[in-house]
Amino acid sequence: MGVRETAEIPQQRGEQLLDHAVRYAEERHWDVFPGTWLEAVDGKEHCSCGDTSCETPGAHAAGPDWSSRATGSATAVRRMWDEHPRASILLPTGRAFDVLDLPESAGFLALARLERMELPLGPVACTPDRRMLFFVLPGASAKAPDLIRGLGWAPSSLDLVARGEGHYVIAPPTRVGGRGAAQWARKPTSANRWLPDADELISPLAYACGREAVAARTRTA
Repeated sequence: MGVRETAEIPQQRGEQLLDHAVRYAEERHWDVFPGTWLEAVDGKEHCSCGDTSCETPGAHAAGPDWSSRATGSATAVRRMWDEHPRASILLPTGRAFDVLDLPESAGFLALARLERMELPLGPVACTPDRRMLFFVLPGASAKAPDLIRGLGWAPSSLDLVARGEGHYVIAPPTRVGGRGAAQWARKPTSANRWLPDADELISPLAYACGREAVAARTRTA
């Protein structure tokens, strides 16, 4: 699995971003759209949005019309990144997939358990803010709360969020300011083209988040 702190952070070259964006569209049939990017101003990197206190510099939607700009056309993708080669790669959820979003520490615990159980897994990404994103079939955001309740947890008690229609996530190798780049813990491959349903993953993910919540309360007690 590798230790997070020692993982290699890819450089964010324009051609690399374009190549990745095209592959997501062509090979995975995912919709993608370009977000903001990082610009050097007075020797420092700032978000192209112009907000010097931007919370996710170089890694958020550039405007409210992002949903209509998302496309699965490789030709359109090339055109958009030709216009802004350093733009971040953003993936709308609720279309080809939903995402189960949880803390990285709980995510790695759950991932190890899922692999031991030999359960089907889709791609899994890590973000620089130490979140882990499990890609699942669309519809997860609608049923995740009831699935969590069925396991005996109150959804609000777990740091486990299902992202569906109306949301998006950053895609590797998008970089978030000086915090690092999004990376794949499990890369998209032909072996994981068919995504699991949230029902198949929710129990190990909720269990890991529950352990994380208990550990956090113990640390602050």
